[in-house]
Amino acid sequence: MPQYLAPTTDMQFLLHDWLQVSEHYSQLGLSDFDKELVNEILAQGAKFAEQVIAPLNREGDEQSCKLKDGNVSTPNGFADAYKEYIANGWNAMLGNAEYGGQDLPYSIAVPVHEMLNSANVSWRLISMLTESSVLAINKHGSQALKDTYLEKLISGEWTGTMCLTEPHAGTDLSLLSTKAEPQDDGSFLITGNKIFISGGDQDWTDNIIHMVLARLPDAPAGVKGISLFLVPKIHVNENGQLAERNTVTPGSLEKKMGLKGCPTCVMNFDQAKGYLVGEANKGLACMFTMMNDARFQVGLQGLGIAEAAFQGSLEYARERLQSRSPLGAQSPDEKADPILCQPDVRRMILTQKSLAEGCRALALLYATQMDIEKHADDADTRKMASNVLAFLTPIAKGFMTDMATETSNLGIQVFGGHGYIREWGMEQLVRDSRITQLYEGTNGIQAADLISRKLARDDGELLQSTFNVFSSQIEKMTDTSQQTNAQALLEEWHDLSIKLKSQPAVSLAGAATDYMHYSAYCLLGVIWYCTADQAAQSPNQSLNHGKRATCDFYMKRILPRKDLYQTNLLENAEDLLAINGQEFDYV
Repeated sequence: MPQYLAPTTDMQFLLHDWLQVSEHYSQLGLSDFDKELVNEILAQGAKFAEQVIAPLNREGDEQSCKLKDGNVSTPNGFADAYKEYIANGWNAMLGNAEYGGQDLPYSIAVPVHEMLNSANVSWRLISMLTESSVLAINKHGSQALKDTYLEKLISGEWTGTMCLTEPHAGTDLSLLSTKAEPQDDGSFLITGNKIFISGGDQDWTDNIIHMVLARLPDAPAGVKGISLFLVPKIHVNENGQLAERNTVTPGSLEKKMGLKGCPTCVMNFDQAKGYLVGEANKGLACMFTMMNDARFQVGLQGLGIAEAAFQGSLEYARERLQSRSPLGAQSPDEKADPILCQPDVRRMILTQKSLAEGCRALALLYATQMDIEKHADDADTRKMASNVLAFLTPIAKGFMTDMATETSNLGIQVFGGHGYIREWGMEQLVRDSRITQLYEGTNGIQAADLISRKLARDDGELLQSTFNVFSSQIEKMTDTSQQTNAQALLEEWHDLSIKLKSQPAVSLAGAATDYMHYSAYCLLGVIWYCTADQAAQSPNQSLNHGKRATCDFYMKRILPRKDLYQTNLLENAEDLLAINGQEFDYV
């Protein structure tokens, strides 16, 4: 299996040269986070990902998780690595300082999260959901819940889960039937079954805090009758100490295609004691605090996998000798040339590189908007950042994970027959990537959310805010001809988006996935113009040449994909509509 090396040079370029985060932090009152500190955090994160987490990846896939006597054990080394993770404070990066967190800007934490996903996405998943749980409790929980649970979750001493779906419900949460019965002491007894619960049980921590959707006895039907509850695995007494075990247990472990190092549990709640988070019957809105964070984090999983596939492919293509270059012998002293000399192999690797690096830049731009939403003093500035995040979230989740499946499959293709063999690691990346297109809302749902809700919301305000942010990046370019190209591309996307905004809902439903991909390819194109322009000013000749060459490849061979999606999304949706399935009577 190829050795993972964190792409810190690219991360530093994007943060310091392109996004100019030192100035960004200063404007947000975060001037303590200077260039030296950012680079040190990236260096230490890279060291942990490369030396501690990555070596566990293949063995974790081979061993999988085990369930015995109601307790789950994870692969060898996973729990010890987690202890080192929390001892070094990584879990606390984004936690609020009031409860022991470091309150780092998202734009510092996101690159570290990408590294962890590249190194071992199965291992990263549990800590990822803990961070999402912290957000929900911090925003919606009572002061008592915050005081009892936040410090331990932020430190990583306890982990968190997200318990949404049920066997009969799938994505349609309006169908969930888990019950919550009020008790005289203000608590609730939760009864029901939840499926696909990542980290539902594990051997890393003494306690697990489950965030559970359930219905009160008098709740209205549908999603307006859902409430959110905090249900601990182990009860916590008045002194903050662990007491007896709650009646929540893992019923089974899912036998999965990938992510085998992460326990995915069927969880049984048998009158388990829980506590209301937020208002009764408004739990879905509370849960969306977790879900939106998790959706971006899943996008980072896709990015991490894509980077790992690119690195593995490039290393193999440099070393694998086979045939001669079309230009003649490039290694005349060898029996053959590296396959990297073959145009089709270069096509595949440049596809991986252009998509991975483009999505990394998009993720870091997204992270700076998260910084602004959290720390800016001006309400209008925070609102604009919130608009951008809302619009980009389905793109980040949907496109980055579609991209991960494409790039990891290209990894297998570069390796040839060896890619199909487990020891080389490529086939694991394909298996691990596949779930990212499904959980936290399938990518079709992300696309539908983008085109049917985000595009037209508030008379296009989210769209306009996103356009403004990308325009501000174009304004910084120095090459006027490329600046003109970037602005034309952005305006093409904006004008078509405005046109779609007024289309009937039926047409939009049929165009959803095409619009998501069209938007992603256009916005990544703008990003490539901007970052290549910035790289042209860098004294680092490798980065300078590499960015501009990859930008040229993207414009020539990847960006034209948008035209196919544009053609599709402008077609009517009649061929995609069925009434009671009648159109398939001929099958």
